[in-house]
Parts: sequence; structure tokens; C-alpha cells
Amino acid sequence: MSGLHRAPVGRRSLRCCQRPMLAVLLAIGAGLGGCERVARDMYSQPRYDPGEASPLFADGKASRAPPAGSVPRAMGDLAATSSGRVGAEAVTARVAAEQAASAPVPTLALLQRGRSRYEIDCLPCHSPLGDGDGPVVRRGFPRPPSYHQARLRDATDRHLFDVISHGYGVMPSYGDRLAPADRWAVVAYVRALQLSQHAPVEALPPALQATLRAQATPAPSAAAGPAPAASKGR
Repeated sequence: MSGLHRAPVGRRSLRCCQRPMLAVLLAIGAGLGGCERVARDMYSQPRYDPGEASPLFADGKASRAPPAGSVPRAMGDLAATSSGRVGAEAVTARVAAEQAASAPVPTLALLQRGRSRYEIDCLPCHSPLGDGDGPVVRRGFPRPPSYHQARLRDATDRHLFDVISHGYGVMPSYGDRLAPADRWAVVAYVRALQLSQHAPVEALPPALQATLRAQATPAPSAAAGPAPAASKGR
């Protein structure tokens, strides 16, 4: 047959294999696209944002309070992404801090943390020294008591913690802004401020004690002149 050409057998079998493979790849691609769409719909589904209004409830708020008597089982970023399977330790630590009677043993890290929280939340009223002469007080806000008065120097750590947690007078509550551990860090830093103004000399290093005593000793007056010489007996 002069006018007809037949493709080699190997090339024909290759084309037959390519068509099913192409169909399988197209099906996989379509399936992956569908999975991606489902995942995107799960993350972008209609929802209420915190503080948003809702007509479904009598108070008009979408955010609902936990049922009475409920207690947290887990908390933190990992708890939100693990359905509560992770984060129980954070709840235990928070409860322990809430029930503590005094601040932890001060460490440099604790004091640094307390100082950073103090400068953000407390300094505007209480001042860097804790004497109540903060920037907003100088502009007319009621002056808080000085941390250096005897009443607050003798107050317990728990009293200071409770004042931070619940507020006192015109001072608002900081319980929703500072975690319990941070509140104790602030208490530790307030104690450091008090000690900075009332540290007994005997508690200082010997070299510093000697320097302070030398500064406290009055120098002899140059205007008095030399003492008169004793008269010789005849």
C-alpha cells in the first residue's frame, strides 16, 4: 500500500499510555484545588469578631461569657491551636501566682521585667522614683501616695498585688492588663525602689560604707587658722 504510512508500534503504545496519565494528573490537580478551596473556606468562614454586635442575644453582643462555675483548662497561643490539649501548665502557673502571698525571690530577670511593666503602666502617675510625682500628676491628675511613706513600706506584698489587681481610689484595676506573674514582678520592683531610698548603711558593701562615712565627715574649716601654740613654762 503505497499511500499509507503506519506509525511504529512502540510510538503508538506510548501515546496510549500518556492519555490515561494525563487524565489522572488532571483529576489530581482538580482534587487539590478543591481541597485548597475547602481549607480556605474553613479559615475564612463567616464569624463574629471580638466585640461585634449580634441580634441573636438579648444583650446584643456576639461575645458570650463562660457558663457560671466554669474554670479554664488550658490557655495561651498553643491552647487555641490544639483544641486545649496544650496549655494546662499556663493555667496552673496563673492560679499559683494568683494565690501567692508574697513576691518571688528577686532575681535580675524578675526586676528587669518588673521595671519594664512599671515604666509602661505605673510610671505616668507614680514617677520613676515612686514618689507620686509622675508626668500626668504634674498636669493635674490626683497625686498618688508615695511608695516611700511608712504605711506602704510596711504594707505586705499581697496588699500591693491586690491594689494592682483591683485598683484603689482613682487608680483603675490592672488585672486585665498585667498577668499575675507580671504583677508580682512589679511588686518586686516597687520593693527595690523603696530599698533604694531607705537602705540601711550596714547593708551596703564595706567599701561603699567607707565612702559614705568619709563624705558625711565634715572637713576642718580653713578660715579658723592654725591652733595657737602652747605657751612655754617659765
